[in-house]
This record gives sequence, structure tokens and C-alpha cells, in this order.
Amino acid sequence: METQQRRMLLVAACALVDSDNRILLAQRPQGKELAGLWEFPGGKVEQGETPEETLIRELQEELGITTRIPCLAPLTFASHTYESFHLLMPLYICRRYEGIPVGQEGQAIKWVRSRDLRNYPMPPADEPLIPFLQDLL
Repeated sequence: METQQRRMLLVAACALVDSDNRILLAQRPQGKELAGLWEFPGGKVEQGETPEETLIRELQEELGITTRIPCLAPLTFASHTYESFHLLMPLYICRRYEGIPVGQEGQAIKWVRSRDLRNYPMPPADEPLIPFLQDLL
């Protein structure tokens, strides 16, 4: 049996939580893979970056907010095989940040209660993360 070679993709994601214990979801914009699905903000870990540094950069680029490494707490991770790659995605929780999140790349964003997360269609890798957030919040 031949094993298909897939590249490993490391992506960091963040469950951004507001003072009302709601979680921020961002909708993948048209033209991107999995467009229209809702996800936790974050992005690909670039060469030489830690997942925490990635989140600080991505949260600034995607949402216009600032946070720091001590404000990012690892919660769990997802490991999911897509057709052409394998995704490894640590999920951090962040309650302390500066600024008001606004979709900087034209993406819709929404604050959602943990019990309502399943009402938003998500990429397959994000779905297994929901119970961890529901247990926490």
C-alpha cells in the first residue's frame, strides 16, 4: 500500500473572547479556499515564527487589534487531513487585547456564544474544537 505524501501545514488559531464571554468568528472571504465558512482567526505560521508570534501578527492584520504573548493561552489543537495537505492547528484563547476587532480584509466577523457555535458552518478542522470552548465558556 502506497502512502500519499502530503505537506504538513502549521496554522495558529485564536478563540478571541470578549467581556461578555462571546467568541469571535470570521467568515472566509470569497476567492479563498473554503469561502463562506466561519473560522477562528489566525493564519499560517511563517518560517522563524512561533505560533504565538503568528497570532499577534495575524490578529493585527486581520482584525486591527493588538495582543501580547502572555495574553495567549494554549487551549487545545486540531489535526486534520485535507486532500492535499495535513493541517496541525493549535488553538489559543485570548481575553486581553487592545482595540476593537474589525474585519480588515473585507471578511465578516461575528461575536457568538459558545453554545451557538454549531450554528455556523466551519471548516472540518475547526469543528472538533467547539466542545473545548463549550466546556470552558
